[in-house]
Amino acid sequence: MTPVHFTFSSAFILGLAGLAFHRTHLLSALLCLEGMMLSLFVALALWSLQFNVTNFSAAPMLLLAFSACEAGAGLALLVATARTHGTDRLQSLNLLQC
Repeated sequence: MTPVHFTFSSAFILGLAGLAFHRTHLLSALLCLEGMMLSLFVALALWSLQFNVTNFSAAPMLLLAFSACEAGAGLALLVATARTHGTDRLQSLNLLQC
């Protein structure tokens, strides 16, 4: 495994571990998701450059567009939760309560 592959795979694993183990605030979960998507974007862009695949060069931009949509939806949910519940702590959210 090259150092570049190790760097991006460890960045993805660190984002996944942060998402799995540090779930106190909604904002920290969204930041971990963004870190995972950024590592996937850079790895996909480097992969298409390394193998000189011109057919697949639009895939990193598509992933980046979906990542921006996910970030916008996540921030909208964060604002809505902060307005209704007064906090972004995930322990205070109850999905069974209206």
